[in-house]
Amino acid sequence: MKKVALIMAGGRGERFWPKSRKNMPKQFLSLTEDGVTMIQHTINRILPIVDVEDIFISTNKEYVELVKAQLPIVLDENIICEPVSKNTAPCIAMAAGHIKNKYDDAIMIVLPSDHLIKNNEIYLDTLKDACKIAKINTNLVTIGILPTHPETGYGYIKFNNKKEIFENISAFKVECFVEKPNIDKAKEYLSCGTYLWNSGIFVWKLSSIIENFRLNLSNIYEGIQSIISEKDSKNYEDILEKIFNKFESISIDYGILEKAKNIFVIPGTFGWDDVGSWLSIERLNKTDDSNNVINGNVIAIDTKNSIIECEKKLFALVGVEDLIIVDTKDATLICRKSDSNKIKKIIENLKICNRKEYL
Repeated sequence: MKKVALIMAGGRGERFWPKSRKNMPKQFLSLTEDGVTMIQHTINRILPIVDVEDIFISTNKEYVELVKAQLPIVLDENIICEPVSKNTAPCIAMAAGHIKNKYDDAIMIVLPSDHLIKNNEIYLDTLKDACKIAKINTNLVTIGILPTHPETGYGYIKFNNKKEIFENISAFKVECFVEKPNIDKAKEYLSCGTYLWNSGIFVWKLSSIIENFRLNLSNIYEGIQSIISEKDSKNYEDILEKIFNKFESISIDYGILEKAKNIFVIPGTFGWDDVGSWLSIERLNKTDDSNNVINGNVIAIDTKNSIIECEKKLFALVGVEDLIIVDTKDATLICRKSDSNKIKKIIENLKICNRKEYL
């Protein structure tokens, strides 16, 4: 059965402010030393198992030109434009309907655009296994990541510890999806061994996920059918926006997967990183002898355990420790590493003060 990939690329990446902005969000930035952007990495990784003409990008209308510029190999007709930002369920439903117009059925691999993978070979083998399971009956498959520490920044997947075998491939029945926990809960999840980090990677047949929308999110299902039927209309854009605006903003996890009876998880061990905040930079890039990650025109004296990203101007640091310093042409962030989770409060403040030029 044909494989298609849906790359979800509509997010804002606000925790990477001030480098990630409304007009240049995280997925279109390079955060690694190779200079390749995150969405380019995502495409390059999947190409060995999905033909380029079967790669689809779901994004916000304001990012279409960025997608075309960074991914010239992707067909224009495969760029699916959301009129407004919604959660993952409307995004996936719209893409599934769009792809269904092209193929009667196919294995659909859903991937976030802003994650990094260390071991591509294991990653592809895991996706191949997921595709084989998804091909059977109406199975829905997700990839969970084996936790290495009690992480409070990720959602979790709780699974039944009894193995399910599909054509010699092991998977586990999903019991539920869990919101980001506090530190005590995260420690509990790590110790009990039946929780995985939720990677946001999903695999299923088009027919399987569309049927689940019909059963569990019928308003979105019916709306997508209306949108697809009007694709050749002169008023298509207006119709699309009107219908899409009415969709509930709900994740695929809670809208569909929590209710599905045949959702399975495969544990992933391929060096996954969701690059969720500036602290991720330490995991992605080399540190110096003082455990700093430094990029730019910087002189650092007696500086330790810090992340420093700057552009043209010289940054001279003396005797600082455990800081994040990010300088761009119009804004500079300075915060303790322990407070990196509060960066979104800056965005909230800028919105309240109507300082849109910094968003």
